[in-house]
Amino acid sequence: MKKNPLGRTGIEVSELCLGTMTFGNQTPPEEAFAQMDRALEAGINFFDTAEMYPVNPVKAETVGRTEEIIGEWIVASGRRKEFVLATKHTGTSKLVRDEAPISSETIPGAIEASLKRLKTDVIDLYQFHWPNRGSFHFRQNWRYDPSGQDRATTVQHMADALGALGREVERGTIRAFGLSNDSAWGTAMWLRMAEEVGGPRVASVQNEYSLMCRLADTDLAELMVNEQVGLLPYSPLAAGLLTGKYQNGAVPEGSRMALNGNLGGRKSARAFPAVEAYLQVAREFGLDPVHMALAWSARRPFVASSIFGATTLAQLDHLLGAVDVVLGEELLERLDAVHREHPMPY
Repeated sequence: MKKNPLGRTGIEVSELCLGTMTFGNQTPPEEAFAQMDRALEAGINFFDTAEMYPVNPVKAETVGRTEEIIGEWIVASGRRKEFVLATKHTGTSKLVRDEAPISSETIPGAIEASLKRLKTDVIDLYQFHWPNRGSFHFRQNWRYDPSGQDRATTVQHMADALGALGREVERGTIRAFGLSNDSAWGTAMWLRMAEEVGGPRVASVQNEYSLMCRLADTDLAELMVNEQVGLLPYSPLAAGLLTGKYQNGAVPEGSRMALNGNLGGRKSARAFPAVEAYLQVAREFGLDPVHMALAWSARRPFVASSIFGATTLAQLDHLLGAVDVVLGEELLERLDAVHREHPMPY
């Protein structure tokens, strides 16, 4: 499988990354173990998790369970050296640390707790799940208003956090630092502050990105290309919409829509015609729509690795077919044309 650089870290990651947010909820431990084994066999060397996982839904009693399952597999398999491991520090959440925001005080304890659950000595990529100052992700872009932000507070937070992260790098508990659900300005400021005060340079930004959510295509894309920061798309299949399984009112048993109803705000009257247009392109080119959408997200020039999740081993095996897809210029033009016809469908 093709490998890409993770920023300027010297770490190389496979173009596909195994997401684990269902481990411990929709995906039981034995199935999760099988998925991780299968991913490594297929050439995937990058696994992504978070301290707050599993999701659908997030519950206080299950926070950290996904990391625990990965840790149990690491001990049982002995395969820790075969893959790059990424996890995330939860931002303000009533389910984690009593709503404490990310800070230089919370970073050491959060890392130690993740290391303990993961049963490893080092986290390869440590990410901030979302910025303290707020975010336009998760459908908040429709009424996003940054005017209440305090720049001085943000800058001081960044300096302090980078100091704490730098100490963790020196201790050997983390290797690299990444963001999630952040903006072009936020990423640029983290890069600037790393130059001014030291600490690890941002290697990646994990944001939602798919054929149906192309917010990263302009300002953030330019920053990532010029500053050598890799995008790690999550929800490259638009939470399952791009598979076509929800068309015509279908709600498969055990699916994400069956669990949370509106797919985190992605279910809308405009979404389904957009999906149909992408399905038609797949039919025209003789492609599986799942493979087309996942390959598209992974091959964008600013993407380091595209993060996909699978509830079952059978789904994982199906998704791996994206590796063999060839994205010709005619296909890419058709996909761009659909995007112009159906911009921001949710």
